[in-house]
Amino acid sequence: MSSPRMHAAIESEGGKIVQGATAANDGESLEKLNAGYMRSVQTSDVRWFEENLAEDFLNSNPDGSLADREGFLRQIARPATISNFGASDVRIRIFGDIAIIHGRTTYNGRTTYNKADGQPAAGRYTDVWARRSGRWLCVAAHVTRG
Repeated sequence: MSSPRMHAAIESEGGKIVQGATAANDGESLEKLNAGYMRSVQTSDVRWFEENLAEDFLNSNPDGSLADREGFLRQIARPATISNFGASDVRIRIFGDIAIIHGRTTYNGRTTYNKADGQPAAGRYTDVWARRSGRWLCVAAHVTRG
């Protein structure tokens, strides 16, 4: 599977486009982390998540349930029932040591979110990242499906 193509709009405090070496490096790092997150959902890559989720991570699932880090890792460990998973309309907003990533997902698969006509389903996500001890870790995620 090829990596989903993402064109991220990267903003810093006040909505301005990120400028400067540190901000640009943060934006690039977060783009890579976002791509890794998307790839790891599709491939059920628990190890990637073990390395990139904060110990206090929480995930809001599309059904309204809340999963802590261990619960989320159990969810990810199950074989993915989706294919052609991709992200678009990715927006990365950086606020010092906190970053918020918004994006739109599309996918096919055996889920309750598929459209009756067989067309790909879509949703949105918001991930919150915090720089801790010099590295970005995902501290929260929220997923919707339409």
